[in-house]
Amino acid sequence: MDYQELISEVYQEVNELDLRGKVADYIPELTKVSRNRFGIALIDLEGKVYGVGDYQVPFSIQSISKVFTLTMVFHKFRSKLWSRVNVEPSGNPFNSIAQLEYEKGVPRNPFVNPGALVITDALTSKFENPTQSIRDYIDELAGQHCVRINEEVMQSELQHAERNTAMAYFLKAYKNFDNDIPEVIRTYVYQCSIEMCCEELAKAFSYLANDGYSIFAKREILNESQSRRVNALMLTCGFYDESGEFAFRVGLPGKSGVGGGVAAIMPGKFSIAVWSPELNEKGNSVKAIKALELLTDKLKFSLF
Repeated sequence: MDYQELISEVYQEVNELDLRGKVADYIPELTKVSRNRFGIALIDLEGKVYGVGDYQVPFSIQSISKVFTLTMVFHKFRSKLWSRVNVEPSGNPFNSIAQLEYEKGVPRNPFVNPGALVITDALTSKFENPTQSIRDYIDELAGQHCVRINEEVMQSELQHAERNTAMAYFLKAYKNFDNDIPEVIRTYVYQCSIEMCCEELAKAFSYLANDGYSIFAKREILNESQSRRVNALMLTCGFYDESGEFAFRVGLPGKSGVGGGVAAIMPGKFSIAVWSPELNEKGNSVKAIKALELLTDKLKFSLF
């Protein structure tokens, strides 16, 4: 399989479609990004990099960071973690408060905002300096110092964190939150303000394509069983309330972010990151989703 030819073909075809969406505006700083950015990076399990377009331009990874923080606490809490957060698709917007109240303070999954807040709270309990630990962890996964924090995005999110703060208080009311709320919110916003390029993100995700072993960190990050569970969560819950549609059209485990990025994996083959800032009504990148759909259509193999 000539991956360079494959992603170049996909890149050209998506550009010719001239798909349009809307840049996330509830985080004002994200509106400053050029709408025309578009990049794809694919990393095979030998560590070879294939890229096209803006694949080396850093962008705000936003909710993609939730995969990394989940991995950090996955084996530290074992079964206890899954009494605090469920593993079901939500079918509702990622920041729904109504669902959290209806289900008595146990979030549907780790990738909706209340679920990610529970994970960040758990991480805060386990790590003395959680923000530095997140940064070091992702750097290790990518095999290089690549994590950048966009201070403007972080401040913009902190100034518009009322909804996440409300969710944290809901969780606290149901005794599903252990730490200081402003501290956890700050750590959560910090992780969402991380900037990486497609190449770095695909490298950092490669352990999930390789049964939990990172060729860049040169160690086992998760065991095979844990890796498969994270991949199952990404397949069923990684794209907010569009997760079923993504599984139907694309069929890859992955995670999106409102910065326009999508990271996905083909188990045993490769990891891939695609970035384009314009989003559909569900909060997923229009071009990135289409690029991955075309990619899987063209591949001679499938997850299934």
